[in-house]
Amino acid sequence: MSVNPAPSTDEERLAQLGYQQELHRRLSGFSNFAVSFSIISILAGAITSYVIAMNAGGPAAITLGWLFVGGMVTFVALAMAEVCSAYPTAGALYWWAAALAKRNKAAWAWFIGWFNFLGEVAVTAAIDFGAAITTAAFLSLTFDLEVTKLGTFLIFLVIIVVHGLLNTFGVNLVRVLSDVSAWWHLIGVAVIVVLLAVLPDQHKPISEVFFEVRNETGFTFAGAGAFAVLLGLLMAQYTYTGYDASAHVAEETHDAARAAPRGIVMSVVVSVIAGFILLVAITWSIQDYDAERQTALGLPPAQIFIDAVGHNTGTFLLFICMVAQWFCGMASVTANSRMAYAFSRDGALPGSSIWKKVNPRTGTPTNSIWLCVACSTLLVLPSLWNNAAYLAATSIAVIGLYIAYVGPVLLRRMNPEFQPGPWNLGRWSAPVGWIAIVWVGFICVLFVLPAASPITASNFNYTIVAVLVVVGAATIWWFAGARKWFTGPKSNLIEKAAQGEPTLPTE
Repeated sequence: MSVNPAPSTDEERLAQLGYQQELHRRLSGFSNFAVSFSIISILAGAITSYVIAMNAGGPAAITLGWLFVGGMVTFVALAMAEVCSAYPTAGALYWWAAALAKRNKAAWAWFIGWFNFLGEVAVTAAIDFGAAITTAAFLSLTFDLEVTKLGTFLIFLVIIVVHGLLNTFGVNLVRVLSDVSAWWHLIGVAVIVVLLAVLPDQHKPISEVFFEVRNETGFTFAGAGAFAVLLGLLMAQYTYTGYDASAHVAEETHDAARAAPRGIVMSVVVSVIAGFILLVAITWSIQDYDAERQTALGLPPAQIFIDAVGHNTGTFLLFICMVAQWFCGMASVTANSRMAYAFSRDGALPGSSIWKKVNPRTGTPTNSIWLCVACSTLLVLPSLWNNAAYLAATSIAVIGLYIAYVGPVLLRRMNPEFQPGPWNLGRWSAPVGWIAIVWVGFICVLFVLPAASPITASNFNYTIVAVLVVVGAATIWWFAGARKWFTGPKSNLIEKAAQGEPTLPTE
């Protein structure tokens, strides 16, 4: 798996990695970027998780915290992109782990793959549940509908089913909607920022926008304020997830060895800049911190919009966010299903023979799409009785994805035989990689800690439970039998040749 001669086509490079082209390769470099940028979605994550930082850390965690976390995440993205350039395949993270591990290749692929699958499902759940929260607030403002847990869950079901259907129709529709999504986000942010800067009669003092610390967590020990700021970093860290999508759609991207790593890095960098401007504008426009934090709408930014620019204009700004979040969820289902398809192609998921099938007409892994929809729905079910369900889903997404992100980076640092692809970091590879590894280790501890005091059934952070259940099940399955038959990524070229099927590259 360390082959690295320069192939003349994407299909030839994919064949070197062991796979026949099955998915339709129709994404441009911009479309590849757009998928990841849409999943990061500053108008989704930063809006729906804004309340996390309002409660834990306040404006300092929202604005300066965004920049700090963005800097750390850029290191992670750069380190991932270098590996992606060498191995541009839909299997991405777990495939990279198998390629880079010097020993126990199959075990590394197995566990990285399961962390990636957990994170993908959780981020899809969190994105679409966040979209449901925003949609519920919008419906409350426009039709005076009461915001309830059951109502929000039902809206979530509608959203995620629509996203499953859109992905089922084919990669061409996904490409078009992803391109539209990228522009919607950029223009939408500009509109929100300008209106929030010009229309409000008063603004929060700039010094408070950057340096005010709030601690509504219930913790009162010495240093609780600083601890609250750290907990509030979850808002930014959760928003900066999903950019592995550029790697998962590499087999559908032209010039994947260059375009996919660029998509990973640029989606993060553009999000850092645009997100910072957006968050400063929103925080600057706060009129009544406590009232907006506890709004009956269930979404503080919605109340901030209304209080700052009036009901009608505020509702319009919320509409911009709501549409962006629907785009974001659609892109997340795309990435999630490609990861599940690739993992199933190598036999790692229960029922892999079902999930690895590709619809010959649309060129999409239809069964994997609906597997991801079902798993994400199960993860959101606790929202019917647990107020902390959204917080937990965001934490699970962060931990699952970032362990999967940094695992191959660690293995790359431990493998002196790694052959860089055409997009690489050169002499900066080592420092960038080690910074990324240390940061991920830190956040994996931070975001399983209790987020509120006193701890009750309604605010319990079940992140650690969900992570341990999946890791425990994967571990038991591994030692009970998977280690005997799972050999890591396996070539579908070999499988197709054995079945007498043609193995020539397809579009």
